[in-house]
Amino acid sequence: MDLLLWIAIGFIIIGFVVLISMKKGMESKLAFITANMEDKESFTKAKSIIWWIVSTVAWGIVSMILIVWWFHKNFG
Repeated sequence: MDLLLWIAIGFIIIGFVVLISMKKGMESKLAFITANMEDKESFTKAKSIIWWIVSTVAWGIVSMILIVWWFHKNFG
């Protein structure tokens, strides 16, 4: 197998593991925010949730680019 494929598969698997491990913490932060809307700590927790979403989207885009790049390299 190609090194690029192994890099893509490893990146995707590691990303899924990180995503799943952080999911429970993000759910508890969201519950805290909905319960305490006026608290100043809610703002920092909301920022961390937003950055988690942005990083998850970036991880997904990079994963798709790696897979498309591998297909293009091997079948294009």
